[in-house]
Amino acid sequence: MLDDLAPIWQGIPTLTKLFILAALLFAYFTVKNIFRVRGVPGPKLYALTKWRLAYDDWTGTRTRTIDQLHKRYGPAIRIGPNELSFNSLTALKTIYGAGSGFERTTFYRMFDVYGHQNLFTYAGVKEHAERKKLLNHAYSKSSILKASASAVEKKVWEYMKLLETAPEVASETFSSLHYYSLDNITHFLYGDEFGATAALTGSVADRNMLNDVLDPSRRKLAWFAAHLPRYTKWLMSRTGFAERLVAGLGLLPMKKPTTYTGIRKHALAAWETFFAASSDIKVASNATTIIGRLWENHTSQKANGLLDMEIASEAADHLLAGVDTTSDTLMFLFWALSLPENLHFQKKLIAEVAAMPESDFNDQGVPTADATGKLTYLDAVIKETLRLYAPLPASEPRSLPVDTTIDGYKISANTVVSMSPYSLHRNTEVFRDPLVFNPDRWFGEAKEVVEMKKWFWAFSSGGRMCIGLHLAMAEMMTLTAAIYRVYRTKVRAGTENTSPGITSRFEVFYDVSKPYMKEHECWIDFEKQL
Repeated sequence: MLDDLAPIWQGIPTLTKLFILAALLFAYFTVKNIFRVRGVPGPKLYALTKWRLAYDDWTGTRTRTIDQLHKRYGPAIRIGPNELSFNSLTALKTIYGAGSGFERTTFYRMFDVYGHQNLFTYAGVKEHAERKKLLNHAYSKSSILKASASAVEKKVWEYMKLLETAPEVASETFSSLHYYSLDNITHFLYGDEFGATAALTGSVADRNMLNDVLDPSRRKLAWFAAHLPRYTKWLMSRTGFAERLVAGLGLLPMKKPTTYTGIRKHALAAWETFFAASSDIKVASNATTIIGRLWENHTSQKANGLLDMEIASEAADHLLAGVDTTSDTLMFLFWALSLPENLHFQKKLIAEVAAMPESDFNDQGVPTADATGKLTYLDAVIKETLRLYAPLPASEPRSLPVDTTIDGYKISANTVVSMSPYSLHRNTEVFRDPLVFNPDRWFGEAKEVVEMKKWFWAFSSGGRMCIGLHLAMAEMMTLTAAIYRVYRTKVRAGTENTSPGITSRFEVFYDVSKPYMKEHECWIDFEKQL
């Protein structure tokens, strides 16, 4: 039969042959994709091509679309030829639980700094565990309360002074809370000697570092970095005439300087300042700074230790991670408590803070981090803010190098699987009226509260759980208690129906119950209590 077909094939023009071969290859991979993961429901187009989900990324609707697909198809859905999304406690434990073996995907490599991987971007469990071991103690709750609490309290005092001396600056809380979180994380990482910022006290240069994150085109750059990584790396590394050419042709996803350029420049300068310091000063800083802790494991101190740029990359990554997350959460917290419909929650918080004894405050009148950590209603307010307005609400992709089973589905090796706080926190069977801000839900029936806590995933879980959890909580609880000891807050008149919006990867997240949204802006009026 093949002999009979040979003359026919030979008579076909070369271009037509190429077209036929391309069509056969496309059909082969299409069929292969369809049967790669069998039985998992979802729209057929998502199973056929990864570019369907990439389109959702481009339009900034990925996370909300996946959430709607879960509501339509159930807790397991197929969102790509080689990608699945889950929304169940059993899947959460299987994928993200301690010892699961699941690794981070190449998606995270876009967060490498200075060409080096770091704690956030390591894929392998072993590599991640080894790096985390160097930092665990410094980020522990006991260490934060012992070594860093006074620094956090100082930044709280500076924010309170900003409210008094420059109320209009403080009232635009998206910016002012970024100043607060920036000053906290830089002091924690580098100390006053090497790279601590002074945005709260008026440093224009430090405040300008945040301009990098305000450009909406950062979402476009993130899309290119995720879906066309090699092309993007080549494109954005052009210089001279080549750079002017691609820029002139409109090919650059984002104009330079790009996202976090200023912050990365500051982090590199901080490392260079530290590296130039004397050995005695470097050694002395190991108990008070992250960069000093990392220096203990430098190649000059330990065989097979960290290289210069590995330390710089690690510290810079913590700086990037420690700014938006804390500030965005605090902004939504103040905004939610300041809405007319939520003022009764604010009154409960004010009452709790007012009942704190004088011994819970330092000499500057700021509540101590240790004392605020014990306030139960404040804890509920923060937990509810993180539930509804998680600063990193999108999916966290993972893969396993061997075949496995998740929720009864057989999953081939290297299939990408993910879950998201956005969907977990909006499960209507767990959270009553999930789109409503209600801190009181955390004081409900014991059985329901236990179940909600199981589904609460703002800081991830397992070995990859957010290492900065305790520092972030100290920053948020101390500042919130300090403010509501002195002030009542209201949203700026005329903005009652406008939600603030935050950028996360390719998307803008906001309160969907409000008809309007303003990205990177949130005005709150602070009125002193009588």
